[in-house]
Amino acid sequence: MSVYCARHFSTEDIQTIQALIANSPGLKRTALSRTICQVLNWTKPNGELKDMSCRVALLRMQADGLIDLPPSRSPPPRRHPRFLPAPATDAQAALQAPVHALPALRLQPVSAGAGSRLWNEHIARYHYLGYTPLAGSQMRYNVFAGEQLLALISFGASAWKLAQRERFIGWDPAQRERNLQLIVNNARFLILPWIQSKGLASKILSMAARQLPTDWLARYSLRPVLLETFVETPRHRGTCYKAANWIHVGQTVGRGKKSTVHQQIIPIKDIWLYPLRKDFRSILSR
Repeated sequence: MSVYCARHFSTEDIQTIQALIANSPGLKRTALSRTICQVLNWTKPNGELKDMSCRVALLRMQADGLIDLPPSRSPPPRRHPRFLPAPATDAQAALQAPVHALPALRLQPVSAGAGSRLWNEHIARYHYLGYTPLAGSQMRYNVFAGEQLLALISFGASAWKLAQRERFIGWDPAQRERNLQLIVNNARFLILPWIQSKGLASKILSMAARQLPTDWLARYSLRPVLLETFVETPRHRGTCYKAANWIHVGQTVGRGKKSTVHQQIIPIKDIWLYPLRKDFRSILSR
């Protein structure tokens, strides 16, 4: 039994994949991954094929010597898009009113097209980590007070392994593989630099915790039960997460999501968690 992308592949599964490759030598990798998902019934909760996960799994199987994929017909991977400063993201007049004095806040999901590019450009220009594409399941929001844009926030797939999180939940590796999709990571959070509103950040986090589960359910047919995020220390102290009742459970070891080394290669980060349900432990440990 082999595990790739949180799915167990039996010897028969690997043999099935080998036969599909051998019997369809002209099949492109994209079509191959979709065919494999259909044959092995590898789908998301909403019924869509998990073909992106399948493509990653196939590459890892090939690296482990289990299969030989047909040559890739795709062009070399594109570089991350560059976002040159544009007037649409220029700094605005300073706003210093406390959050209770602002018009009602609203979180607006970001749609594809011009709105998506504008969100990316704000992050690229003003977030200290810059812009990197979110892979897999994700939700991005613009935060408005009336018609004024105040902040941007995004959520995506959770970390695959996290010792302090696993200890807090109390689940075993099999339960983690089965239920990890019920944890969502707060990947980016940006209050625009000209916005200085006391209490705004924690207010946004509280609103997101209420709205995200319903939006995630509508998009992916899953309702998350736990949020996680990482706060780089000592650059930030996580004050807004503490004010929004997130729980500090420890620190990362600084190796990154996909590292194979055992020493620190990236900054240490504090780990913060936010349960979306009181019974999150029992759900994640099923």
